[in-house]
Amino acid sequence: MLLAVTTLNALIVPAASFIAIGVLAWMALGFFLDKDDRAEQRLQEFSDPRRKGGRNEKKSETIARVLQKASPTLAKPLTPTSEKEMSKLRQDLVEAGFRSETAPLTYLAVRTASALAFLVMGGGGALLLYGFTSTAAIRTFFVGAIGFYLPTLALGYLVKRRKNKIFLGLPDALDLMVVCVEAGLGLDQAMRRVSEEMKKSYRVIADEFGLCNLHLQMGRARNQVLTDLGARTGVDDLRALASILIQADKFGSSIAKALRVQSDSMRTRRAQVAEEKAAKTAVKLIFPLVLFIFPGIFVVLVGPAGIQMAREMFPAMNGSK
Repeated sequence: MLLAVTTLNALIVPAASFIAIGVLAWMALGFFLDKDDRAEQRLQEFSDPRRKGGRNEKKSETIARVLQKASPTLAKPLTPTSEKEMSKLRQDLVEAGFRSETAPLTYLAVRTASALAFLVMGGGGALLLYGFTSTAAIRTFFVGAIGFYLPTLALGYLVKRRKNKIFLGLPDALDLMVVCVEAGLGLDQAMRRVSEEMKKSYRVIADEFGLCNLHLQMGRARNQVLTDLGARTGVDDLRALASILIQADKFGSSIAKALRVQSDSMRTRRAQVAEEKAAKTAVKLIFPLVLFIFPGIFVVLVGPAGIQMAREMFPAMNGSK
């Protein structure tokens, strides 16, 4: 049995090395040979102005089609069985900015592919290092678990970053809406103007307001559009803004005044959040200071004195003996 395991390990190492070298060579050849000549790219652009991406665009479309075809098969093991879990997954993806119908299947397929990829890489590395042992199996399991939960962590990070962008840019968007409303524009036209003006500074808010304007043009009720805006983004400030605008529209009060009050409160809250983060900075700096900076300062200040004491005291102690 030991001879068989040794023989198998001796075969695995050359095979894995050959496969790795072959993959690297194939990637290098593809990188250098798939580049079109600049003149050929320019001719393609002039012949068809819509094809500005050239072969790279074709590759991305091909990869997207392959992923779209493989998504149902890869996502089948992880597909939620209840409608509540599927709705929660769709809401998380929408809050992260993925609104397409195929987003849940694509996300689940990415989780499955990531788990399989990490499992294969972790298993190969563990076999090369530890052979067919329990340690290799445990390490393979942990690496596969990392690949399985990595897309979930990435999704949570995207949701948090998108909500933070909306929170930071919403006061400026409301100020611009106040200016538009006081200039005589309606709420719909003001939202469209904000979506056009804030594309470069706050793209997320511009996209959300643009989507609201599109829904209004399609004939949906304003109350429903504003309610969906707060529910779609998952930001409490937008939900409060939607409620205020709905009440102002319902009771006939001034929309500009409501927007100004909401903008002032959000700007105050943004300043409070900034002050809170600044107050936490001193506490957060303690650990880097203790772990990384203080040891260096201690060595620089006390090191020369310690060396001098060792040079003078140790010979005296030896001589006294």
